[in-house]
Amino acid sequence: MSTSEIQALASAKVDKVRATLAQAITGAQDVCLTCSFQAEDVLLTKLAIEFDPQIPILFLDTGYHFAETYSYRDKIAADWGLNLINLLPEKTVAEQELEHGLLYRSAPDQCCKLRKVEPLFKAVAEYNVWLTGLRREQARSRAALEESAMFTLPGGKQVRKLAPLAEWTTRDVWYACEQLSIPLLSLYERGYSSIGCEPCTTIPLDPNDPRSGRWAGQKVECGIHIEAAPAN
Repeated sequence: MSTSEIQALASAKVDKVRATLAQAITGAQDVCLTCSFQAEDVLLTKLAIEFDPQIPILFLDTGYHFAETYSYRDKIAADWGLNLINLLPEKTVAEQELEHGLLYRSAPDQCCKLRKVEPLFKAVAEYNVWLTGLRREQARSRAALEESAMFTLPGGKQVRKLAPLAEWTTRDVWYACEQLSIPLLSLYERGYSSIGCEPCTTIPLDPNDPRSGRWAGQKVECGIHIEAAPAN
């Protein structure tokens, strides 16, 4: 494939995402976008603010992120004038560790539940549309990801969950970021491919699995993209 063909294909993909965002965002007051400040989320954020500069950007501030992630978040938020909403757990890191010790070692599912799942679902319940940067290529658990689907929150409310980048590859994301002059989180330069909380993130254990550096291989999802079980 020639350079011009690659560029045309990439432009077509970006245009498709813009069309999805235009339909979801324009004139709406009930849309949020979750952003971890990884590449795909930042790309989606950049495209979304073209339609609504004040769209709520939800960031899970677990207290355990890399210092580089916090610095990058603050710079992007300031440079782009984001309506950034930092979602905090009920307890600080110090309070949780005093009560439970290092949950990210002893019970990582519980740690994710307290510091990610509960704060996010509580916040998303305030909206009707949830935009995410999820992609099928990211993990086997996301292979069947739909671009648009209804998602049931623990309280029973349903929101429309949109993943406009579902079919995108990592190469697509990086190429689009380059074309749109989007600076990326510096941790990628150190070999990280999927970046979450610092204690639970390493360089990939399997070079063919970008999320294999998460949770020391014990799991691949934190739980925020898993629907609540139906009520009996």
